[in-house]
Amino acid sequence: MSYNLLKEKKGIIFGALDENSIAWKTALKAHEEGATFVLTNAPIAMRMGKINELAEHCGAEIIPADATSIEDLTTLFEKSQEVLGGKLDFVLHSIGMSPNVRKGKAYGDLNYEWFMKSLDVSGVSFHKVLQTAEKTDAMNEWGSILALSYIAAQRTFPDYSDMAQAKSVLESIARSYGARFAKLKNVRVNTISQSPTMTTAGSGVGGFDVFFDYADKLSPLGNASAEDCANYIVAMFSDFTRMVTMQNLMHDGGFSHSGITDEIITELTKGK
Repeated sequence: MSYNLLKEKKGIIFGALDENSIAWKTALKAHEEGATFVLTNAPIAMRMGKINELAEHCGAEIIPADATSIEDLTTLFEKSQEVLGGKLDFVLHSIGMSPNVRKGKAYGDLNYEWFMKSLDVSGVSFHKVLQTAEKTDAMNEWGSILALSYIAAQRTFPDYSDMAQAKSVLESIARSYGARFAKLKNVRVNTISQSPTMTTAGSGVGGFDVFFDYADKLSPLGNASAEDCANYIVAMFSDFTRMVTMQNLMHDGGFSHSGITDEIITELTKGK
């Protein structure tokens, strides 16, 4: 069912790789709710994914951009306004990558060049997106800019490695730039801390299946799905959330505030 929450709104969606990605599902939902938008991803990610299928379904243009490149981002924001016929109402930053995690480097044996790459791609790129949006004067008043985060920014999780630091940077940028953009143009900036989700990126973390099941048992509502997250993102893009900014919003079925549950107790006492 469509509520026309994003009727006549325009935006950019970063990071739609395949049908499992939250950005992909957000694009489908935003299209259903009346939005028009540009899809973007790094050229190498676009070769790996199926973004052309999504673009055709949504009637969206694809503009490749490396989110760590100011030159690429400037072109993206300028061209997006031309393609969409005006300034933007929303931006989704759904980007994360750690070479150390991908290549199985232990946290006590990090490759620091890769570490800096993790920080740049997964955290600092959000500042670059925000700064470029400001410098190109791309945002409408009361626009909404979101990035996807994870609770490992506040708590320790095995095998999440340097991505935890990247997400901490991401959330800090949302607070600092959120204050700035609110004063400049009433643009709100937030992060959404999502449940572990069966995406291509998420499932690449070691032990993911076990942790997915654990989080599902610990969360009173269960894990939030990618579809649920897309719905939340669309709500945050809508005019119903105009006074929410500088927040890290937990979208995790209650995981972040749960101590222990009956399901976990039952699991731990099996065979005793």
